[in-house]
Amino acid sequence: MTRRTPASVAGCLLISAVAIACAAAPAPPPPAQTAQTAQVAAAPRAAAVPVHGFDVVRAYPHDSAAFTQGLVYRDGFLYESTGLQGQSTLRKLQIDSGRVLQRREVAPDVFAEGLTIWNNTLVQLTWQHQMAFVYALTTFASQSTLAYEGEGWGLTHDGTRLIMSDGNAVLRFLDPTSGRETGRVPVTDGGRPIVDLNELEFVRGFVYANVWHTDRIAVIDPATGNVAAWIDLTGLRPAASRQDPEAVLNGIAYDEARDRLFVTGKRWPTLFEITVRPPVAPAGKTAAR
Repeated sequence: MTRRTPASVAGCLLISAVAIACAAAPAPPPPAQTAQTAQVAAAPRAAAVPVHGFDVVRAYPHDSAAFTQGLVYRDGFLYESTGLQGQSTLRKLQIDSGRVLQRREVAPDVFAEGLTIWNNTLVQLTWQHQMAFVYALTTFASQSTLAYEGEGWGLTHDGTRLIMSDGNAVLRFLDPTSGRETGRVPVTDGGRPIVDLNELEFVRGFVYANVWHTDRIAVIDPATGNVAAWIDLTGLRPAASRQDPEAVLNGIAYDEARDRLFVTGKRWPTLFEITVRPPVAPAGKTAAR
């Protein structure tokens, strides 16, 4: 397809006092891969999977020229990977002002993608170069590269493994030192493959994944690949305000210490801190609280 041209969890996940029910999961099934990268997965969803709304806590300035591909929080700052050939960067951001405090340009032939912090390094994916760049967290100095096969889209980690998306209905697990793939799990909602998984964030045992060209975040159990819930961000930035069709939701960062969830999009002028509402109940039923 043409891409953007210009440990097992049991119990409940709690984000801002909203519980997303989940169950203890078996070991991941054998590797599986789908090639349906042209399909956009949004709705419908299995009735058993809850759909959550949101409330905006606060809005912050964000560089409207930033083609956001990865976003991560550490110690009061946001780190961002921006994409497009000739425009890809690594950035450190001041949250309140949106000011870029530190910046590193990526080689002009590289389309940068997802970003995560592993120990005291920043790991930045590339879309088609089949390698990730590893930088020192404090200085952005280049330290090494990690090779992987296929495309790189989103990146996060669970404290043990890097977790990568590649546009297919799968999460891939990588060794954080070598980049070697150690496993993968297909991502499904009620048995239906969920493709176009993009920017990723690990939040209290679950992988939050933007689904490209939708306003939804899939909440994925990494042990099974099952979608445990959806977060519907429709209306966060009205479609009428998006002149660029590629200015889509993409960017999730989580402040675990203060239980803060940040989201933004490509070329969005605003970064939002949000809370997640209880799930919408089917007709005639009451949402669990």
